[in-house]
Amino acid sequence: MGNSANLNSQASKIALTISYLIVVASAGSFYDDVDITFGGERAKILNGGQDLSLSLDQYSGSGFQSKHEYLFGRFDMQLKLVPGNSAGTVTTFYLSSQGAGHDEIDFEFLGNSTGNPYTIHTNVYSQGKGDKEQQFHLWFDPTAAFHTYTIVWNAQRIMFLIDNIARRVNHIFDTTRWTILQSTTHDREYASLWNADDWATQGGRVKADWTKAPFIASYRKFNANAKIVGPNSKPTSSASDNQAWSAQGLDAAGQNRIRWVQNKHMIYNYCNDRKRFPNGLPTECKSSRFL
Repeated sequence: MGNSANLNSQASKIALTISYLIVVASAGSFYDDVDITFGGERAKILNGGQDLSLSLDQYSGSGFQSKHEYLFGRFDMQLKLVPGNSAGTVTTFYLSSQGAGHDEIDFEFLGNSTGNPYTIHTNVYSQGKGDKEQQFHLWFDPTAAFHTYTIVWNAQRIMFLIDNIARRVNHIFDTTRWTILQSTTHDREYASLWNADDWATQGGRVKADWTKAPFIASYRKFNANAKIVGPNSKPTSSASDNQAWSAQGLDAAGQNRIRWVQNKHMIYNYCNDRKRFPNGLPTECKSSRFL
């Protein structure tokens, strides 16, 4: 009981600190917000900085990262995924710290052969260890139009949203005590398009068709409503901007939507994989219905 009280106290202190230190990075230009990290000219900033495309060929993929580091926030990105035969490709949008014991919050989109659905792969890493995967089939065509993918990261929980509707929630102060929520963790936003045909499509049975290359994914409207930390921590907007993410959770309607996704579209949940965890499911699987 005392341990639980300490955790609640820690959460309250972190939330209070955030309320005084919050700054906001508004949606702006990719020229101002990100750096290209690999792939050279395969990554292109377009339309005066409003759009960004990543491409993949048999020689290399491409990617970018945010110029800023963050501690808690809401991170939105609009994506339009690789169309047609996207087998073997993985398109990503995620948060990560650095180092061997890194923490990470992942959206990964696993391509498929033409006519078959994309798989959305979500995971949470703590101290370099993931093993918290959930996978879904998308209920729309993610290549036909842009859709908004969101990570909410606050002192109580991690939330994955699509088009502003929560699809997965991990509560922070379960007994796992993920380090990703500790006040020393500083994350950047990353995105990439890369070749994973050894595992991404039907366990690697379907390979990339390089005659269809280059494969192209499109990004726009990156918005980080977040606390900026580190050497580039100058405020970019007023601290009075919307900070609803700092206490964002699920109401009854949100809980029902997650149940619907899990019942209709989930294809893998680590919390149901007893073969993988023969000695018992991870502790957090027992403490929250909405993992």
